[in-house]
Amino acid sequence: MKIAVTSASGKLGSSIVKHLIKEVGKDNVVGIARTLEKATHLGIEIRKGDYNNQKDFDVALKNVDTVLLVSGMDEPQKRIQQHRNVIEAAKNNNIKKIVYTSIVGAEENNAFSPIVKANRQTEKDIQTSGLEWVIGRNGIYIEPDLEYLETYVQEGEIRNCAGTGKCTYTSREELGYAYAKMLIEDKHNRQIYNLVGTPITQNQLVEYINQVYNTNLIFNSVLVEEYATERKAALGDFMGTIIAGIYEGIRDGVNNVPSDFEKAAGRKHQSTLDMIKGFKIKR
Repeated sequence: MKIAVTSASGKLGSSIVKHLIKEVGKDNVVGIARTLEKATHLGIEIRKGDYNNQKDFDVALKNVDTVLLVSGMDEPQKRIQQHRNVIEAAKNNNIKKIVYTSIVGAEENNAFSPIVKANRQTEKDIQTSGLEWVIGRNGIYIEPDLEYLETYVQEGEIRNCAGTGKCTYTSREELGYAYAKMLIEDKHNRQIYNLVGTPITQNQLVEYINQVYNTNLIFNSVLVEEYATERKAALGDFMGTIIAGIYEGIRDGVNNVPSDFEKAAGRKHQSTLDMIKGFKIKR
């Protein structure tokens, strides 16, 4: 069985490839990347694939049985068509099964909602494609907070607009393991899974980080409008708005959802504390 992974050069795609190799061997995994050179380190066959070009995927998905579609990073309306290019190419190549990395979140009421809404449209496109399918709705990754730790230490705080809302953090490592199982095990077909961990507040996150890294951070909760202004100034309007919307969603409880991780992966999700410890060891 040949399994193709799109965006294989990205952090999530690379994690899924790594776990797939353990399950089915290098010869049965194909990586698809827009820039081939960025994925050669994976040690598998790499094929060209740009989400904007269906013809790329008409070629890249030849002789493939199952495809993992990693959600694109473009603007919402663009990514709907980009994903459709992959779905159509999968149908043209008689792919048996498509697995999609979607996201947890609300379709309305915060600045991140347009991204969620676009992902829900792709979920519908996949469900009506005629292919077998599995959809994972990813929680918020723990890694960006840990990669940003040096800045947090300089500022002495983790500052955002999440308030007392709870977030079910996951990690790319945990997701890679779950998606490998979802790709190779037919029992997951036609299921939608919330791939998330244990719900925690930002104060709890700070406590865990302080425990593992021996830091003295505090959590500083600010208004949504204030945080959005700060993030847009630092990251630009598009990304700043998205980041602020994510934390607004956490504040409003949209990321505090029941976990289906154990159903998908066949084991319990790591605790937040263990994810942080694992990240530190690998760094």
